[in-house]
Amino acid sequence: MSTTVRAAGCVLWRRVPAPGAGVELCLVHRPRYDDWSFPKGKLKRGESPRDAALREVLEETGHHCVPGAVLPTARYLANGRPKEVTYWAAEATAGTFSPNDEVDRIVWLPPAAAGERLTQKRDRLLVGAFLSSLEIFGDSP
Repeated sequence: MSTTVRAAGCVLWRRVPAPGAGVELCLVHRPRYDDWSFPKGKLKRGESPRDAALREVLEETGHHCVPGAVLPTARYLANGRPKEVTYWAAEATAGTFSPNDEVDRIVWLPPAAAGERLTQKRDRLLVGAFLSSLEIFGDSP
């Protein structure tokens, strides 16, 4: 039996500066897989999922963030092994993206456009969960 690979990430978002213009989500492009996803990565030994999520956001996007609501956990097979990714909604605070070997570009898109750009269906499901979490906390887009 394979051990579950544990990972964590965030649906990184920011408020659009224009009043009432809503929010944008940050997607990362990984050249290794040629896909668009949310920033995420494997936990290091002894690292909490929340700490891993914040570290991965910073490493992959160059942005610091404030974690908010816990979003649904994604469970799937990756290279024949079970993988479990814990997600948070996280508001971007400050930072600047620099391309690296893992992520060569990022985009900020409105939620509907982000859902269309995401490669994996499981990631698209997180967009709806994210929007629901904003409504619960009174931050409607």
